[in-house]
Amino acid sequence: MKIVTDSGTDLCLTKEQIAELDIHVVPLTVTLDGKTYHDGVDINAEEFYKLLAATQSCPTTSQPSVGEFTEVYKKLATEDKDILSIHMSSGLSGAFTAAQTAAKMVPEANITQVDAKTLSVAAGWQVEAAARANKAGWLKDKILVMIENISAKTESVYSLKELKYLIHGGRINHLKGLFASILDIKPLIGVEKVKGTYVQRGQVRTFGRALEGLVDLITRQNKPHTAMRVQVCHSFNPEGAATLRELISKKFDCTWLPDKVLSIVLGAHTGPSMVGVAYCPVSAFPEIK
Repeated sequence: MKIVTDSGTDLCLTKEQIAELDIHVVPLTVTLDGKTYHDGVDINAEEFYKLLAATQSCPTTSQPSVGEFTEVYKKLATEDKDILSIHMSSGLSGAFTAAQTAAKMVPEANITQVDAKTLSVAAGWQVEAAARANKAGWLKDKILVMIENISAKTESVYSLKELKYLIHGGRINHLKGLFASILDIKPLIGVEKVKGTYVQRGQVRTFGRALEGLVDLITRQNKPHTAMRVQVCHSFNPEGAATLRELISKKFDCTWLPDKVLSIVLGAHTGPSMVGVAYCPVSAFPEIK
């Protein structure tokens, strides 16, 4: 079986590991100051965030076209008719819908679509687990059950210093976001599991308090010292990421994944200050040999 995803799932894998696990990533695009970049192809994240910090412009993003997904599916179907296609939340991107439409144009393939109902590293966990299980010889039905369990038990929350990028991208109510921006409020944002859209979990007045607030949210859901799988992500804010990691380490027994710089298509909507974390009990991930 072949595994397909989009660049919004933020796989924390090297190109060699992605190839070894036979994961096929279809990139979204970002346009900044009149130039368009394919996420993870034309520019790396660090270069993009430096450009973003140096301009007053707000970037725009675009999901892969139906044709791009169709081309990938047709090519893979010549090697294996079974394809598992896992995508970041349909509530935040049109990539899943485009992939669904493309699947109808490739009747020779048996394509199963999964809406991760989340994004970034939390979605990437689903993709990587599926790919490792597939490589270990698991049947598709068993893999789908595992993905559903991971999705149900994984949460992600984040905060950021400025709201103009979220407002420009239409990801939050414009007037509410503008009001918060004027008051210099830092939101605590999560992703709800029904439609996979952003939801405000709280708000504070300083970014330092926002990082503490993210930890407070985790402790409401998990008892202190719980064995947790945790991964911090950020959009070119390593200092904030380090602070958040330290705060979480004091509360839980953490199995840490490497910090992840947010993909440019997601960072285009958050700006360069965002810091977030994905987390779930270690027990949610089965041992895959």
